[in-house]
Amino acid sequence: MRRRLLTLTAALVLLVTGCTAGDDAPEDGVVRLRFQSLAWQKESVDANRQLVEEWNAGHPDVQIDYVQGSWDSVHDQLLTSFEGGEAPDIIHDASDDLADFAYGGDLADLRPLLSERLRADIPARSWETTTFGEGIYGVPFLQEPRVIIANRKILESSGVRLPTPEAPWTWTEFRRITQDLTRTMGPGRYAVAWPLKEPVSVSLNLGLSAGGQLFHREADGRVAIRFTEADAVVPGTLHDQVVTDRTAPRTTLGSGGSDTLPGFFAGRYAMVPLGFAYRQQIAQQAPEGFEWTVLPAPAGEAGLAQGVSPQTLSIAEDSPYKKEAAAFLDFFLRPENMVRLARGDWMLPTGTTALADPSLHTAGDGWATGAAVAEQLRPAPAQSVRGYPEWKDKVATPAFQEYYSGAIDDAELRRRLVTDGNRVLARYQRK
Repeated sequence: MRRRLLTLTAALVLLVTGCTAGDDAPEDGVVRLRFQSLAWQKESVDANRQLVEEWNAGHPDVQIDYVQGSWDSVHDQLLTSFEGGEAPDIIHDASDDLADFAYGGDLADLRPLLSERLRADIPARSWETTTFGEGIYGVPFLQEPRVIIANRKILESSGVRLPTPEAPWTWTEFRRITQDLTRTMGPGRYAVAWPLKEPVSVSLNLGLSAGGQLFHREADGRVAIRFTEADAVVPGTLHDQVVTDRTAPRTTLGSGGSDTLPGFFAGRYAMVPLGFAYRQQIAQQAPEGFEWTVLPAPAGEAGLAQGVSPQTLSIAEDSPYKKEAAAFLDFFLRPENMVRLARGDWMLPTGTTALADPSLHTAGDGWATGAAVAEQLRPAPAQSVRGYPEWKDKVATPAFQEYYSGAIDDAELRRRLVTDGNRVLARYQRK
C-alpha cells in the first residue's frame, strides 16, 4: 500500500544518509492519530467525543482527531482508504466485517500491542470474534443480544407466563403462545411481528439456541455448510408463524426494526424481536402511558445461546504509531469508560468488569435482562468464514426471504443454502 511503501522508502533514505531520527517522527513532536468512529446516536457520539477530549487533555504529545464515519458505507469506505493508503489509524467497525481486511493485511495484529489488563478482562469467547488465523485484529467492546420487546398490558391481560432469563420460553412454547395471543387480540392484530430485512443474521444467530451451526470446519481447515434438524428449528418456527399460523404478518418481513414500531405502539403487534439497542428508540418514541417490557429470546437445547458480532476497534497496519494507538484503546476501554460507551449506545460491554457495573443490572428499560443474556452470547456462526458476504447476499438472503413468505418450502431452502452455498464457499477455499 502507498503509505507502507512511502514509510519503507523514508527508512531507506535515513539509512543511506546516516540520519538517526525516528521514522515518521512528527516535526512538532506531537503524534496525531485519526480515530474513525461509527457512533451515530447523540448519547453515543457525546460519549465518544468526551472520551477523546479527556485523552487529549491528558496527553499533549499524542492527540486524537475524531472522524465521523457511517455504518451504511463503512466497508466500501475502508476498502478505498486501505487501497489509497489513507486509512484512519484507529478503526471502529463490527467483527463480521473484519475477515477480508484481516486476511488482506490491512489491519494490525494486536497481540503484541494490547495490555494484559484488556486481554484478561474480555472473555475468550469475545476474542474469538476478532481472531483470524493466529492473529487478533480488533478489540470487541460492545455487543447486542436480540431480545423480545413486548406490550406489557397485552401480555399480562392474556394470562400467559412471562419468560425470564432463568425460565425462558422454549421455541415450541413461543409458537403456542403466539397462537393463543393472536386469537385473543382480534382481527388485524398479531402476537408477533418479525422485521426481517436482514433475515440471515437473525436466522443464524438465534439458531445457535437450538444447537444450529450451519457452518462446519473440517479437519483440513475448509468450511462446509450442513443444514441439520437443529438448524431448521428457528427458521421453521418463523415460517410457521407467518405462513401456517398467521400469528405474524407477512408485511413486516421486508422491514427494518424501526418500521415496526408504529404498529407496536398502536397495539397491532404484541411483541417485536429486536436488537437490544432499539430500547432507546422505544423509550424516546413510545406514546405516553405505553407500557413495555424486555423479554429474553426463546431457548432451545443450547439454552439462551445467541450468535453476536460485537462492535470492534482496530488499528491500521499502515499506521506508523501503533503503540500510541494501542495506548489510546487501553484508555478508551477502561471499565468505567466501557460502561459510558455501552450506556450511550444502549448496548452491553464485553468486558467482565464493566458488565458487572450495577447500572447495567437495573430493571428499568430491561437492562438486567440484557445483562443476563450477555453471558450466553457466542461468536456468530459465520464469523471467520471467507466468502460469507457473497453467500449471504446471493444465496441466503433471497432463500430465507422466499421461505419466510411461503414462496418455497423447507426442502428448497435446504438445497439453496447447502448446494448453492457450498459452491460459493468453494471458490474462496481453493488451494
